[in-house]
Amino acid sequence: MDTHFCKLPTAEQPFRVAEFDRLFAEHLRRAERVDAQTLDLTLDPESLAAVEDLTARETECCAFFTFTLELRLRVTVPPTQAAVLDGFLS
Repeated sequence: MDTHFCKLPTAEQPFRVAEFDRLFAEHLRRAERVDAQTLDLTLDPESLAAVEDLTARETECCAFFTFTLELRLRVTVPPTQAAVLDGFLS
């Protein structure tokens, strides 16, 4: 954590890092670096409450973060029905 921009007391910072580490260890399914300033993380849906709580607290102390929580829906069909998915995109 960059303590220059972080208002979280130094003594509490390792605990916050540990919260993120635990969240990612238990719920992270995919991480994609979109560009130098953006990271997309796909987490298990059951982690929603924990993610909302943790990111709200992190934003309070480190205002430089912007967290955007979005629902991701994956639709899968058998190979013989792949054309059905085209209807979703049109």
